[in-house]
Amino acid sequence: MIQPGIILSEFEKQEESYSPDEIREKESVHTSGVYSKRQVTIVRGKGAHLWDADGKEYIDCVGGQGAANIGHANQVVAEAIYRQAQILVSCPEMFYNDKRAMVGEKLCNLTGMARVFLCNSGTEAVEAGIKFARLLTGRTEMIAAMRGFHGRTFGALSATWEKKYRTPFEPLVPGYKHIPYNDLDALENAITDQTAAVILEVVQGEGGVNPGKEEFLLGAREITRKNGCLLILDEVQTGFGRTGKMFAFQHFGIIPDILCLAKSIAGGIPMGACLLSTEMTALAPQTHGSTFGGNPLAASAALASIQFIEENNLPSRAAELGVWFVQQLAGIQSPLIREVRGKGLMVGVELKQKVTPFLQKLMDKGVMALPAGLTVMRFLPPLVIEKSDLEIVVTAVRDVLTDSLESGD
Repeated sequence: MIQPGIILSEFEKQEESYSPDEIREKESVHTSGVYSKRQVTIVRGKGAHLWDADGKEYIDCVGGQGAANIGHANQVVAEAIYRQAQILVSCPEMFYNDKRAMVGEKLCNLTGMARVFLCNSGTEAVEAGIKFARLLTGRTEMIAAMRGFHGRTFGALSATWEKKYRTPFEPLVPGYKHIPYNDLDALENAITDQTAAVILEVVQGEGGVNPGKEEFLLGAREITRKNGCLLILDEVQTGFGRTGKMFAFQHFGIIPDILCLAKSIAGGIPMGACLLSTEMTALAPQTHGSTFGGNPLAASAALASIQFIEENNLPSRAAELGVWFVQQLAGIQSPLIREVRGKGLMVGVELKQKVTPFLQKLMDKGVMALPAGLTVMRFLPPLVIEKSDLEIVVTAVRDVLTDSLESGD
């Protein structure tokens, strides 16, 4: 009989036998090479804090690129995964399943949507949304926004604006147009009788933390409905409390036709979802599918994660802390800052210089942050972060910008 405890202890011994340099060397040898690596080896996390292999502690404002809303090593999710792993891990959707039924009901109740396709990532949710839009409308054209990011698979990549992601893989899927974000006239002029859907982020993340204007989003909802095409909202990064509501579209009182979710849906376990509104008909069998989508392990993690978000009122917490955080960052007196913007705890500091050197200096000071384009410093901390940690982050940003001016960097 296999004894899991013995196997686990052997793995732990193996991990402990590698030095930080050896870990980086081994990963460098075997990695595909598609990721830019920072010279740090993260081995542990708790709440809004991370530790590297040398024992150095960091305040995490990367937040798993938006996947760690409930914090690292969340005990509620860990226990849900542990319990479910002992019962059933895999169960394809050719069979009914209790946890899948529960998570589907929960997501629809939270969003006001009617049906859900469960998958494994944000780009898969977007791919499903694009396919469903074409299937339900019988049309083929898609409209997306400049500076938008929707994923890296071919349909999602075709909706993504940034040339560095697109160019190496052209020709992409035909029939896509891009309009300036927050430009309602451009959107209306781009729609034709062959437009299947308009896909938008409520807050552009990768494109620079650009919040959608109320008149733009409300107008997009009205224009798409008037022209018989669908509105797809990509809330892969903004969902599950990030912007101060459970979902960012709820700030504006609109309901999309199709809603794409992922990242923090399951507390960091890979999972995505594509939801259809009450106006959308059920799809025919075999039109789409996923082997791992809606597996009981991910569904259990999602149920536990959503319960934790609700019981701890994390959306309201993000709203309150986010207002304070933006105010504090905007109060930094530095000629390097062009603008501070955001919604909830999705915050960007746009600089007048490239941001990468500043991110490295922040990391040296024990703060992890993300880029959003070439010049925006992006902060996506776990929503459980303490205000005292955010105070340290503000001080670190101020020091980094001040030090750069004094050194002439």
